[in-house]
Amino acid sequence: MDRTIGTDHGVPAAESTPAHGKLEGNLGVFHLVFTVMAFQAPIVAFLAYTPVAILLGNGLGTPVAFAIAGVILALFAVGLLAMAKHVPNPGGFYAFITAGLGRRIGLGSSLVAIICYYFTLVGIYVLIGVSLRSLCTDLFNGPEISWWLWALTAFVAVTVLGHFRMDVSANVLTVFLVAELALVIAYDIAVVARVGIDALSLQPLSMHNIFSGSLGLALMFGVGLYGGFEATLVFREEVRDPDRTIPAATYIVIALVAALFSVSALIFINAYGGEAVLSAVGNGMGSSLASMQEYVGATAMNIAEILLVTSSFAITLAAHNISARYLYNLGVDEIIHPSVGRAHAKHGSPYMASALVGLAVLAVLVPFTVSGSDPYVFYAHFVGVYSYSLLLLLFLTAVAVPAFLLRNRADAMTTVVNSIVCPVLSIIPLGLVLIMATKNFDLLIGGSRSLATIMLIGLYGAFAGGILLATYYKRVRPDVFARIGRQE
Repeated sequence: MDRTIGTDHGVPAAESTPAHGKLEGNLGVFHLVFTVMAFQAPIVAFLAYTPVAILLGNGLGTPVAFAIAGVILALFAVGLLAMAKHVPNPGGFYAFITAGLGRRIGLGSSLVAIICYYFTLVGIYVLIGVSLRSLCTDLFNGPEISWWLWALTAFVAVTVLGHFRMDVSANVLTVFLVAELALVIAYDIAVVARVGIDALSLQPLSMHNIFSGSLGLALMFGVGLYGGFEATLVFREEVRDPDRTIPAATYIVIALVAALFSVSALIFINAYGGEAVLSAVGNGMGSSLASMQEYVGATAMNIAEILLVTSSFAITLAAHNISARYLYNLGVDEIIHPSVGRAHAKHGSPYMASALVGLAVLAVLVPFTVSGSDPYVFYAHFVGVYSYSLLLLLFLTAVAVPAFLLRNRADAMTTVVNSIVCPVLSIIPLGLVLIMATKNFDLLIGGSRSLATIMLIGLYGAFAGGILLATYYKRVRPDVFARIGRQE
């Protein structure tokens, strides 16, 4: 196939790369699905995300918005997986954007991806700290322990697990995810059992409610539910039979997320009943916890609070592993020091990149802790940046897919449907959602307009910095430039 890349025609893929070893693993469809689903954190999404989506999005139409977001991501996945047959590289969106839009934009996108998952990682560590402090004092009547000590404990556990091959982390994530799914499903069943399946209101499915409030914001929240599904591509070197495992896992994840969160949102609305839910969600996570207590019992609510912590731990573990693999890929390409691209001789893990991620987390958490700033505000700012960065990556990748496939139409696997129709049908809504997110970035981060502007400038500045760095490498180190995007 043609290995000229994006707008860098005439620049061949690198003939060889330095020997760094290779990541190893034995992930099957089941483990890969659960690893990605753990990042989507079902209990966090139900308790904290759904009420906010109802409040700020399209209200009673939220279940449909979640389902529409799933359709958009499914259309996106059709083109993405068609392109994956041509680009069997483990670099995730970094590799795909490079292959479609060129090495400069590809390297810029890699920095956006690192910011995306790194900000998630740091923000959720803070959430774990304050949640464990609350559990210790309020639920277990334990001593008052500073939130940062709890966060440090989680940090040590995640960093240790990140040192080993992905199979170890996948087993831990699977245990947490099963518990979360069981509780959310138990809640859904309990509400349906009390209300009666015949009495469930389908009012949220009406056209009036779908287009009420802000459908654009609702779709923005909906797309955010599917964050991390690119991990099916990032872990390519660590799965069994990637050509079969990755497509199956990708479609299963999208289908499960769409079904779980759309149905649960519909049932949550029915639990309160019509317009009453619009007033209740003003209390944020308190509304979902109260509903959990009413329908499943006080014990279930306490379990939900515990699972909120374990779910947050699962997010940090998944985000740590994805961040480490992005850095690993940059190390393999020698964009950063090649030592970061080394795989552990015994575990087949990106142990140097994992250690670097840990150091980067401490570089932010330690000064923040010393400053004594409000951890809740810090968490909102960092997670908001993650949501926006994800949208930007999805949009860039959606554009890259048809750009690449239309240059490779000779392949029998490339059709009009997967190279044009499905990608375009995902580009348009993703572009509109990205515009909406830009206009409402202050809502995403829970901060002022001026702070939102500064953060957006920083994010796009990193993107531009990657483009400039690629330009520098083309002039000074053309061999490194040729490897950008894992194009070996």
